[in-house]
Amino acid sequence: YVLENGYRSHPILQRLHESSMQHPRCGMAASPDEVAFIQFLIQLIGAKKALEIGVFTGFTTLGMALAIPDDGKIIGLDISQEFTNIGRPFWEEAKVDHKIDLRIGLALDSLNQLIENNEGGTFDFIFIDADKVNYRSYYEKSLQLLKTGGVIAVDNTLWKSKVADSSVTDEATVAIRQLNDVIKQDDRVEFVILTVCDGITLVRKK
Repeated sequence: YVLENGYRSHPILQRLHESSMQHPRCGMAASPDEVAFIQFLIQLIGAKKALEIGVFTGFTTLGMALAIPDDGKIIGLDISQEFTNIGRPFWEEAKVDHKIDLRIGLALDSLNQLIENNEGGTFDFIFIDADKVNYRSYYEKSLQLLKTGGVIAVDNTLWKSKVADSSVTDEATVAIRQLNDVIKQDDRVEFVILTVCDGITLVRKK
């Protein structure tokens, strides 16, 4: 019902989602309702400079680019040219490719480069949805890059409910569980975990 009635989807965004679902690793893509939520959030906080850690096919990237102002900017970090090439034609068709700065390589290297380039404290919104083992590092780097009052959205923080099962101890689950614990104790931020999709933690920097 929500997927049919819960939001409006741009037709090009819808077609990129359909294309993404044909990929063997389509489970890495965000769901349409989650992208709609992120678009709403970006507009709600008036974000103009955003960072996406983990692009995959660029479905969420396109949603974000459609939501920010024409003079806004999204820096997207991913390790795969193959995956991100799927989204590029759709970005161009939607005429938002000028807002997207895609950087291919290890995300931690790209984040360190942004910090070294004095971009700390300049981002309004950051979306983290990449390899789970590095979530803690992505979070700490993102806090450095985020401006006061800015928002980080961390995806998959419920991880199919595995974080609540102490008997599950695989590397990804442990990493997400540890980050959830860190954020709960972090007095630099305000936060809430939402039961949207696979869990989204919203973090606001004080």
